[in-house]
Amino acid sequence: MARKSHRDYRTLNADEIVRTVAKLADRIAERFPDSGLTGAAQQLRDTATDTARRAQGLSRPYLGLRALVLVVAVGGLTVLWRILKDVDWSGIALRSNDLALAETLESSVNLVVLMAAGLWFLLTLEERWKRARTQTALNELRAFAHVIDMHQLTKDPTVLLSDGPKTPSSPERRMTRFELTRYLEYCAEMMALTGKLAALYAGETHDHVVIAAASDIETLCTDLGRKIWQKITILGELAEG
Repeated sequence: MARKSHRDYRTLNADEIVRTVAKLADRIAERFPDSGLTGAAQQLRDTATDTARRAQGLSRPYLGLRALVLVVAVGGLTVLWRILKDVDWSGIALRSNDLALAETLESSVNLVVLMAAGLWFLLTLEERWKRARTQTALNELRAFAHVIDMHQLTKDPTVLLSDGPKTPSSPERRMTRFELTRYLEYCAEMMALTGKLAALYAGETHDHVVIAAASDIETLCTDLGRKIWQKITILGELAEG
């Protein structure tokens, strides 16, 4: 009887993505050892490792900051209790000390407002710190997607149709149809994996700002990847022709 797998297929597995990126980097290095794409793939492998670590850190609480919030809350309540403890409640009840009542209410209200403002600042500080760090990392992934796109920009499959005259500024095109196809497929895989790395951040947080930014990068990678697959389709049609 086959054993049931306990793996959760409803969420992205960061370790599997890192292994896939590493395997892709090895494949590219073996096929195009001296190309710029090999260097980009190796950097993507390092980025994948960093992304997996950073994404996991999004779900971890900042214990020091939360302890500070607790200390501030307890300290504020303690001060408020002492103020209320020293009030002449019997005089206030007999309406013989209206000045004490006014001073007590004013001090209490001011303290509560300051406590609420301080606690709100500290409670949202963790989210804002995580958001800032994550957006910086997502911007790196966005830039990486454009770098991948630059590597395939001059890989034009239509030049295989004819050997027209070249200009001094024409890029070198020494790849065979097979090599060009593999090169473009590697670019498409790198683009797709970049989008999946962005999705790792979205899967570890409920911050709508981070989720929206990660979604934008996935959309960017999909759009850029679609252009690459159009070139691959053209190469396929050339092969059939």
